[in-house]
Amino acid sequence: MSAPRILLLSHSHAFGPFRVGSHHYARTLAESGADVVHLSTPVSAAHRVTGRIDRATLATLPRGPVRDAAGVTHLVPRTLVPVPYGRFRVDRALRRHGIAERFDAVLIDQPLLWHDSVRSLTERLVYRPTDMYPDGVKHGLQERIIAAADGVLATSSAVLDALGDLRVPTLVIENGVDADRFAAPQGNGVREALCVYVGALDGRFDWEQLGAWGRGHPDVRFVVAGPGAAPAVLPSNVEMLGAIAYDQLPALLHRARVGLLPLSDDPLNEGRSPMKLYEYLAAGTAVVTRETPVLHADAESGVYTYRDTGDADAALRSALAHPSPNAAGVRRAAYEGWGAKTAQLQRFALGLAPR
Repeated sequence: MSAPRILLLSHSHAFGPFRVGSHHYARTLAESGADVVHLSTPVSAAHRVTGRIDRATLATLPRGPVRDAAGVTHLVPRTLVPVPYGRFRVDRALRRHGIAERFDAVLIDQPLLWHDSVRSLTERLVYRPTDMYPDGVKHGLQERIIAAADGVLATSSAVLDALGDLRVPTLVIENGVDADRFAAPQGNGVREALCVYVGALDGRFDWEQLGAWGRGHPDVRFVVAGPGAAPAVLPSNVEMLGAIAYDQLPALLHRARVGLLPLSDDPLNEGRSPMKLYEYLAAGTAVVTRETPVLHADAESGVYTYRDTGDADAALRSALAHPSPNAAGVRRAAYEGWGAKTAQLQRFALGLAPR
């Protein structure tokens, strides 16, 4: 039996400081023997001219297909106009770069990559929503994807519920963790009072809460690792590292006592299944996160939640007092590995009735 060919149409490329679910699925599928192509949102001339992508970042992006060590073929297309406003089509991009256009399954998590021609690439089309799109361009494209899809694989029950009644098979697989990568070395002792956040610094991040924690705990160090700058002056015990390479994250987390997920009240946070939760736990930190329909307290595993500023300080104090390193959290993260989740995804996608 020949290896299955699987195409992942993703919102993020794998050449920057972040790793998202599609990157881990692509790697694990390829390691299991599948022929995997990972195509991400095109970089447009408009992005380059307006500075939304700088020259240094652009220089890291390949101009054609690149096969990585795991065997995944990555393609980051270049366009003149941002999708979906130009004439970009996935099938044409594949053809232009000599990549065969038929796949046993196509999984799409980026609505902006949709065009009706995507349907012709496979007999099994799976929509894999990672966020909620209540309105706007992505909402309209999402409706078209759902109408054409053979199945829906969501990253949380909240994201799935937001899609309404569906007439195709559905499954929820929350994001996981590469537990071995984040495991702390033997003998990693009690850690300093250091709290770390790693990730995007956009409207989903609560700067006010971070500042309040810093002012309320002057004896605690807070480190923020991610591209971008703070919108306001922060306390002196809050350090901005900027973007750091994915390979450097474990070493940073192994020094920390607490991993932070200070989510803002942005509605998009309601359905998020942040990979950082399990990466923090796998690295041996306790976790403080705003409570959402997806993220719940688990004090035994070192996960503490808050609903608003009124109980955020208590949640942080509890996390700082949790046994360090957080052995119970490490054990919980071990059940959330990408290997098992990828096997679920592959069974679901390839088990759909071919069209």
